[in-house]
Amino acid sequence: MAGSIPAFPTANALSDAAARALPVTPGAEAWRRFRRHRLALAGAVILGILVFGVLFGPWLWPVPINEIDFGAKLKTPSWQHPFGTDDLGQDLLARMLYGGRISLAVGVAAMLIAVIVGTFVGAVAGMSRGRVDIALMWITDLFLSLPQIPLLLLIIYLFRDSLKVWVGPEAGVFVLVVAVVGGFRWMPVARLVRAQFLSLREKEFVEAARALGATTSRQVVRHILPNSLGPVIVAGTIDVAAAIIAESTLSFLGLGFPPDIPSWGRLLFDAKDYLDIAPHWALFPGGAIFLAVLSISFFGDGLRDALDPRKVM
Repeated sequence: MAGSIPAFPTANALSDAAARALPVTPGAEAWRRFRRHRLALAGAVILGILVFGVLFGPWLWPVPINEIDFGAKLKTPSWQHPFGTDDLGQDLLARMLYGGRISLAVGVAAMLIAVIVGTFVGAVAGMSRGRVDIALMWITDLFLSLPQIPLLLLIIYLFRDSLKVWVGPEAGVFVLVVAVVGGFRWMPVARLVRAQFLSLREKEFVEAARALGATTSRQVVRHILPNSLGPVIVAGTIDVAAAIIAESTLSFLGLGFPPDIPSWGRLLFDAKDYLDIAPHWALFPGGAIFLAVLSISFFGDGLRDALDPRKVM
């Protein structure tokens, strides 16, 4: 309309325009991508609830895990025993909360071993090339070709008793399970890191650092390794889920933790003979393993999409 006063932008519009004009950091962009992944958010929430439960549950539900009540054998879930009881009258909720610490700790510790060993082997192979690269990849392929479950069973069967004598019964089983499970999970990480190093070492910023006189170790620590962490983090989350399944498999087969260390896999092993009369005994640890592995997998998928700059979301 002629003669009308032009409208000026409000303060809120100016602030929104200024916010859009600011450069977006990689972390903020990754968080924006992750928030749009609904399954990843659901997995993060479920995983957070499980972690909170196993960390603070024993204080919120202070029932001794080895308290025996023969008068309450194989009770179904009730207000007194929300998850029911086992064949000795032990409270399954208390044992579930305590066993979750063991299962998740095994998963995280085995993941750290797999990531550290795999990153080291992949980095050395990717930077060395030649005979060193060929030898390391040959060893990696050799480990990949080995049947993991039979070897896990054999190693634990051979060294379980001797390690209990050296470092104690509880610590010995934990160290052996973590070392064996983590020792058979580093190969995919090594191949992934090697591929990342082979690609990144030819990039312009690495060649510029090399032209300025940067040593090989400085190129790796300052330039190549930080840009390889995204895929490694995603692989690490997958290894946590795989380690939980491996520990549960070993415990279910009777070669994992003893009865006084009620990991989720051990609870399933103890419940297998009572499926017809007490199905709740197997339902809750089995459901916990299912939710933990599923939530970690969704979380890893969200991280993969969030950390991939080629992914359009």
